Amino acid sequence: MNDDIPRLLDLGARLVEAARKSGADAADAAVVSARSRSAQVRMGRVEELESSESDEVSLRVFVGRRVATVSSDLRSDPERLAERAVAMARVSPEDPYAGLGDPERFSDGADGLDLFDPTEPSGDSLAEEAKALEASALAVSGVSNSSGATAGFGTSGLVLVTSTGFSGARRRSGFSRSVSVLAGEGTGMERDYDFDSRLHSADLEAPETIGRRAGERAVRRLRPAKVATGRYTIVLDPRVSRSLIGALVGALNGASIARRTSFLRERMGEQVLPEGLDLVDDPLLPRRPGSRPFDGEGLRGERLLLVENGILRNWTLDSATARELGLRSNGRAARSSGGVSPTSTNVTLTHGARTPAELIRDTGQGLYITETIGHGANLVTGDYSCGASGFLIENGELTGPISEFTIAGHLSDMFRSIEPANDGDTRFSLTVPTLRIGEMTVAGR
Repeated sequence: MNDDIPRLLDLGARLVEAARKSGADAADAAVVSARSRSAQVRMGRVEELESSESDEVSLRVFVGRRVATVSSDLRSDPERLAERAVAMARVSPEDPYAGLGDPERFSDGADGLDLFDPTEPSGDSLAEEAKALEASALAVSGVSNSSGATAGFGTSGLVLVTSTGFSGARRRSGFSRSVSVLAGEGTGMERDYDFDSRLHSADLEAPETIGRRAGERAVRRLRPAKVATGRYTIVLDPRVSRSLIGALVGALNGASIARRTSFLRERMGEQVLPEGLDLVDDPLLPRRPGSRPFDGEGLRGERLLLVENGILRNWTLDSATARELGLRSNGRAARSSGGVSPTSTNVTLTHGARTPAELIRDTGQGLYITETIGHGANLVTGDYSCGASGFLIENGELTGPISEFTIAGHLSDMFRSIEPANDGDTRFSLTVPTLRIGEMTVAGR
């Protein structure tokens, strides 16, 4: 995309100008570009080599308080696209909150976030990586079959031009390796997986490391026991704790607040996490997956305290949602072919001082959850219920595997009882450590 940026910026400018000439009071144009390549292997044989490319232009126009968005490919005639968009806007219902972002808060275009690696692995090299992933997993004693391994990479970019003076481009890369295997035989088989995903190829873990860990996880799940129904102290593996905090972030999305579909909509200024814990959203962290130099409206986002010392302080807001709530955008707009909506960037929960082992040791008796089944969180009511599997905690240590039980509670109680360990993983846009969340109701045998 780098070589095409001047051309795409020019296309965006021509679309905006065409919209103004067609009768729009304001407009913005976004060009989204994506490239990807992947190789999938199963039992040592390449099952699929896939490459894809896509380029899409999206024009959003405003006629008074009426708004419409149209999308097409790069070959479309700007004048015709603009005419169609304006015609659609004129017959759309009025939206009192519609409008572009505040020009005084536009990003200055400075980046320095190191989000792009120009490395382009071939299909053959990706296939070799996938074979190495699977071979390492299958070499673990007790692993009996493979669900497949995949290695891939991709790039994406956004060019944005507005009628109020913003013009900018951003791009990112991504590299990934994943493998899933089965251990055991017959009806006693258990599955597990491991993966790595990074912005830069050099940061990826070795295929052998990922594969070995996937195999060991699958073997460790063999011969699970059933747990008796009751109340148990629950500790969440980071795989699951990220999902839990993701529910909190979803409940703080300004669109959910405006639609009154969040159970936290009346809780601003109240305690939602334990004292001492912050939940921070920061789009300006170098080499992190959620980073971006500007949001989907051209605004520069700053470090945002969603929760401070346990107290709810902010929603994630784009411009329209902020107007509806009587607030100011905090630069969290995401742009898609369907329009603009608020979203989080890099979210970090305050880490604790103890290691996961120390947290488990202090727990004494309980359940360590490594996987959940089902959606789990109802963000309208705050109810939480899902199937789960994991390991018993006995005398402060992880012992035998357990499965086929359900955990249930209310998100407000779960969030207020959180005790974090110190092992958050910055590979993810949600950096959340192992969490102990107090007692929950468990339905088992």
